[in-house]
Amino acid sequence: MTSSQKKLIGTLCGIGAAVCYGTNPLGALNLYAEGMSTGSVLFYRFGLAWVIIAVVMMFRRESLRLSRREFGVVTALGLLFSASSLTLYLSFHHIAAGVASTLLFTYPVMTAVIMTLFFKERVSLRTVASILLSLAGVVLLYWGGGDGPLNALGVVLVLLSALTYAVYIVVVGRSELRMSSFKINFYVLIYCTLGALAYSLLSGQPVMLPPSARAWFYVGWLAIVPAIMALVMMVYSAKFIGSTPTAILGALEPLTAVLIGVFVFSEPFTLNLAVGIVLILAAVVIIVFRKTERAQASK
Repeated sequence: MTSSQKKLIGTLCGIGAAVCYGTNPLGALNLYAEGMSTGSVLFYRFGLAWVIIAVVMMFRRESLRLSRREFGVVTALGLLFSASSLTLYLSFHHIAAGVASTLLFTYPVMTAVIMTLFFKERVSLRTVASILLSLAGVVLLYWGGGDGPLNALGVVLVLLSALTYAVYIVVVGRSELRMSSFKINFYVLIYCTLGALAYSLLSGQPVMLPPSARAWFYVGWLAIVPAIMALVMMVYSAKFIGSTPTAILGALEPLTAVLIGVFVFSEPFTLNLAVGIVLILAAVVIIVFRKTERAQASK
């Protein structure tokens, strides 16, 4: 395979991964409309995705053995990813899914802030600019231009989702796990499935079976499209074109969610929301290009 073919395939995979991730609201909101609770939706999404990955690992004949250190890391990752998914899906009950997905995309900026505060990365003017842009974008999304501000609980939930995902990324990067992404996700999905089950029981909403064939379709959609397919394409994209271009293509994720919200679920789209989305995406691009230049300078 030539370098140009790898670049083309990597770019297409990066676009595909971002679009797949952005379809989370399509499955979640339709399952909510079927009467399923957040805990039930996440339980079946993660449980089915775990089964699929388990089958893949069986065919790969990959060992499930973990050292004590690896067990501690995958436990932390599982708890963080479970918390991030739960707060995101809960936020869909309170604010438009497209807005929630855009707010979630503040996580690259949060990651940069965490690395600066706790790991002594140098604070640059670009980092400060990206923080200010993202804050301005969040404010504009909060005051969406409709009858009033967005639901405060929904905004807090999705920002908590972004924060826990940012910590998840930091832990992945700092832990230097020597195992395949399938093995990591095999254990992460166990914690996510158990977390969804625990939330269902504690919230007084026991896990319910999907009530119709349509509901089972969307359960399968969530497990396969924004989970398995996105994961596989993200791996190929990062391998063929690098992590930075893949992260830039990730900007299509919130845009996909916004389009689904507007055209499928008739969510409102105002000028304030449009400007807020642009500011948040600009903040993310600044952070990504800052990392690119720093990596090139170190070579």
